[in-house]
Amino acid sequence: MNKNGKKLLLMGFALVGASSIWTWLIQTVDVQSVGLNGTDIGFATFNTWFHGLTGVNMTLYTITDWLGLVPICVGMIFGFVGLVQWIKSRKLFKVDFDIRALGIYYIVVIFCYLIFEMIPINYRPIFINGFMEASYPSSTTLLVLGVMPTLVFQANIRLKSIAVKKIITIFTVGFSVFMVVGRLISGVHWITDIVGSILLSAGLFYIYKGIVLWNSAKSFRI
Repeated sequence: MNKNGKKLLLMGFALVGASSIWTWLIQTVDVQSVGLNGTDIGFATFNTWFHGLTGVNMTLYTITDWLGLVPICVGMIFGFVGLVQWIKSRKLFKVDFDIRALGIYYIVVIFCYLIFEMIPINYRPIFINGFMEASYPSSTTLLVLGVMPTLVFQANIRLKSIAVKKIITIFTVGFSVFMVVGRLISGVHWITDIVGSILLSAGLFYIYKGIVLWNSAKSFRI
């Protein structure tokens, strides 16, 4: 096994395990009925303190909400790449391994999102359009940190221009930091929601990257 691939796989599984432990801790440590309509919130003292510190900024929430379309567009671009390869080769297994693995990876990310929507761990600190919404983990953070790193990874695999790679990397890092910080200080999530998303998305991405590196007997170039 490629050493880097093995290292990333181990790191990925460790982070996914850490996210599971974090999810359990949120349901057991300092749980108080301080959420909307008296719902329980873990790490309540810290969460309410931080939420009181940031307050609520609905403009920032709206901006980051709309910018959540960016990672969706990125996913669609790679879906199109896979579709073109499939049509040309007429065989699914002739599509580049990293693209096939990426499709499975995106499905896993979406599945994690749906699971937490169906089984709420806690609810947002505020009503959204008059409704209580599941808050953990931050779905926007999960989407951004789950998808945007794949843009950098795929650029490094497929592009030859160092300048273009650097531009994509700088854009991705800047965009991701803005989105995570934006969701954090907009006041629509508890800080523990953001931490949970970071752990889970990082773990899943490292697993995907590790699997691709493990399988990379050849380089993919276009």
